[in-house]
Amino acid sequence: MNRIHHWLCRSNHWRTTIQQRVPWVLGDTDLGSNVLELGPGPGLTTDLLRASVKQLTALELDPKLAGALTSRLSGGNVRVVEGDATEMPFGNSEFSAAVSFTMLHHVPSSELQDKVLREVCRVLKPGGFFVGSDSLQSFFMKIIHIGDTLVPVDPGTFGERLQNAGFEVPEIEKNSQAFRFRARKPAAPCM
Repeated sequence: MNRIHHWLCRSNHWRTTIQQRVPWVLGDTDLGSNVLELGPGPGLTTDLLRASVKQLTALELDPKLAGALTSRLSGGNVRVVEGDATEMPFGNSEFSAAVSFTMLHHVPSSELQDKVLREVCRVLKPGGFFVGSDSLQSFFMKIIHIGDTLVPVDPGTFGERLQNAGFEVPEIEKNSQAFRFRARKPAAPCM
């Protein structure tokens, strides 16, 4: 991320935005006891999530951000793992739910975004939910991403992309600044 983006992601303005967005995204979704957070960055969403889940694993690509989160959150219910969401270092069906807050547009191509979606489906337990949000394309988004990765996610096609990754019942909803999504990994077939 560029300097403007780093500053914004740590700002009080963004903290307020996240405090409003996280409840909107989660709604009444039961995340279960072992939750995966993709791309927590400086951890503002992690701080909100860790208070409401038993175990939270934060997967962060940036070594400096992962190190800072590890130091800040050691001894609690958060495990920080430095790694790439396109090739997650986790076993199949390991997590009860996965969350992603405003990080998918940082993945450098739609093909890699789809790989992230398939990986999330792989590491979720059957019946587990994948919920999250991303910002809508805007002039402001372009400005804060100058010299930074910005691959906007189209909410109009995102449901189909989730289904292609193996999810069922995708729900997409937009407001003026962002969209939220919720999808479920199919339950195991009856024996």
